[in-house]
Amino acid sequence: MTSHTTPAAPAGGPRAARRRLIRELLLVAGFFTVYKAGRLLSTDRTGEAFRNADRIWDAERALHLPGEGAVQRLLLHGDALVTTANTYYAGVHFPATALFLIWLYIRRPAHYLWTRRVLAVLTGAALVLHLAYPLAPPRMLPAARLVDTGQVYGPTVYRAAPDADTLANQFAAMPSLHFGWALMLAVGMIVATRGRKGGKGSPWRLLWLLHPLVTLLVIVGTANHYWLDAIVAAALLGIALLVVPRPRASDPDGTDPGPDAHRDRSADGSTDGSTDGSAADDDAAEGAEGAVPAFPRPKSAVASVGAGK
Repeated sequence: MTSHTTPAAPAGGPRAARRRLIRELLLVAGFFTVYKAGRLLSTDRTGEAFRNADRIWDAERALHLPGEGAVQRLLLHGDALVTTANTYYAGVHFPATALFLIWLYIRRPAHYLWTRRVLAVLTGAALVLHLAYPLAPPRMLPAARLVDTGQVYGPTVYRAAPDADTLANQFAAMPSLHFGWALMLAVGMIVATRGRKGGKGSPWRLLWLLHPLVTLLVIVGTANHYWLDAIVAAALLGIALLVVPRPRASDPDGTDPGPDAHRDRSADGSTDGSTDGSAADDDAAEGAEGAVPAFPRPKSAVASVGAGK
């Protein structure tokens, strides 16, 4: 018996793939715009934000959490170290998340959809909490006695006067999306790079956890967040991961071969690689969320369909 393989091309053709790419870009841009606009709704609640900050500070001491100042003192040992931490806080958050999503979109389409939904749930929950519980960061709290490293050493993404900052809500400290997104990046990469059909994969992929670890030390050491901000973000992410189902590991790229692979089968179980999809098939494929990638899949994602012995 003989068999041969047929590449699993993006469903619906190049035109449908472009439409899906544009749709994804609009979804991400739209969600980000709504989030930024929503955060600015609570910028005038200064008194409440500082009262909540006093409560969080007292709660951390009651829980015997380490003081944020212990991390900051380590950073202040050298100007280069604290400047690097400020740069990491200001310049890594959004680019790292964007590159993460782009890589998933191209190489792990099913994991991209899963990650996008998890991040949407996490960010939506964070926005609700930002509006319901405005919180001044520790760099603004007199009781914390911490240095605003961004203003003193630079670079910073915030203005010195919170009321004059029209680009960011400085009273949206809890939860920390810097930490929540970084943790999801690590979790997403570890899951997306596991072995075939859910195997363990390389232990080196656990090094992705260094990103949220460094992010945690940076957000606390620069006095932009409390420990509890990161703890709440991790809890919200855990809930999001429970709510959003993970993709099946039925293919090396994390996607199920889907109807296209089965449509190419002939009656005796072999493939001829010449089946033309109908217009109805293309329309159905275009509406299926699993057919996200706008680029050809790598060789590892070729669907092998052959006759049995």
